[in-house]
Amino acid sequence: TMSFMDARDVGSKVGGGGVASAQASAIDRRERLRRLALETIDLAKDPYFMKNHLGSYECKLCLTLHSNEGNYLAHTQGKRHQQNLAKRAARDAADLVVAAPAHTKIQPRRTAKIGRPGYRVTKQFDPRSRQRSLLFQIDYPEIEQGGSPRYRFMSAYEQKVEAWDKRYQYIIFAAEPYEVVAFKVPNVDIDKAGRDKFFTHWDQDLKTYTCQITFRRSAGAAPGASASRAFGGAIPPPPSALMGAFPPPPPSSMMMNVPPPPPPPR
Repeated sequence: TMSFMDARDVGSKVGGGGVASAQASAIDRRERLRRLALETIDLAKDPYFMKNHLGSYECKLCLTLHSNEGNYLAHTQGKRHQQNLAKRAARDAADLVVAAPAHTKIQPRRTAKIGRPGYRVTKQFDPRSRQRSLLFQIDYPEIEQGGSPRYRFMSAYEQKVEAWDKRYQYIIFAAEPYEVVAFKVPNVDIDKAGRDKFFTHWDQDLKTYTCQITFRRSAGAAPGASASRAFGGAIPPPPSALMGAFPPPPPSSMMMNVPPPPPPPR
């Protein structure tokens, strides 16, 4: 026969005590969680931890009351507190998405302009490649510290100053605090094949920005014909043959019909 003591200690080792009940296991688990939380969690940084006027502790998230800090920390490791944390995080994320603007508008810089820069434009012609080019030299003596000029090409349909003309495009130069300057050039493809065709250079000592653009020759056209038409067509011959010439005298028949001059007064 088995005594009551033997039945109570079924499954246990000799000298090890009886099997722990479910209540004892839960108490031991909460105690272990409390000790672990005390070692890893700083209550001063917990936004939901509050000590009331009675000396007990409250969880502002779950609205629960706790007798000591250990009991509160054990509550933070429980299922109820973790579920409420997940719900609060999901609600905050949804509110953030709704409150976020659809797009962020970048405000342009608004600096006081000091006028237009000085510039020089030189028309060039390469007899070897039979290509025309333009050399821009723009002076920026009062450019902002550490800044450098910039350029870009713009089609005739982007600007709103002149009437649209597809035969032309614009090259724009900008540097703070100067006004933006634009030059109207032929709407011909730019040749960027070599360093001698297209280049830019910023001279920090002279404060001069240099840019050269070379127009590409169209297939089947005469050398320089595309750019020549855009520059204004063929150049007329110099008027050297007319220099120093006098008009021919009137015919003699007209001289016959001219009345004699009046006599001098007496």
